[in-house]
Amino acid sequence: MSADPRGEPRSPQQDRSRVTRARLLESAITCLADLGWAASTVAVVAEHAGVSRGAAQHHFPTREALFTAALDQITQERADEMRREAAGTDVELSTRSIVELVFDLYSGTFFRAALMMWVAAASDPTLRAQIVPLEARIGREMHRIVVGLLGVDERVEGVRETVQATLDLARGLGLANLLTDDRARRAGITARWADTLDATLARPAAAH
Repeated sequence: MSADPRGEPRSPQQDRSRVTRARLLESAITCLADLGWAASTVAVVAEHAGVSRGAAQHHFPTREALFTAALDQITQERADEMRREAAGTDVELSTRSIVELVFDLYSGTFFRAALMMWVAAASDPTLRAQIVPLEARIGREMHRIVVGLLGVDERVEGVRETVQATLDLARGLGLANLLTDDRARRAGITARWADTLDATLARPAAAH
């Protein structure tokens, strides 16, 4: 029998419930990225996850609850992945490596899914009310991670704005990559922006 985060034993039913929830969250992101908001109903996500619609609604009473939970979960996983990658090396990451980590965050399935929700929320007040605070919290978390990776002090004038510009640039490049393969152009921008960060933040230039 497995244990929950508090170290207490979990029942087989609790384990099944946890697995079902995880499958729903993963399927929600995939469906949203591939099908868009309008087509990604709870029934569609449940079918993709291989669970009943009733089971899906047991975990997530509304579609908004399902997809906001999915974005939150995937964001935390990506953030943890960035931290692990940074911690997995004995040498300081070069600025270019850090920029690549950030730019990669805003690409692929996760970013497409998030974008679908942003677009839907722009014309749906109910969805927007849930997305805006979630995105604000995600934005703050990503900002803290990048500050930590770069090892800079936000109390220094201009540092906060420069870090935020990095995140904004990453979103823009992610958007440009949605319709066409933009990897070649992004590689050039990555190198140039790393040089800009080294100069602007007075970060010791490492081998790019």
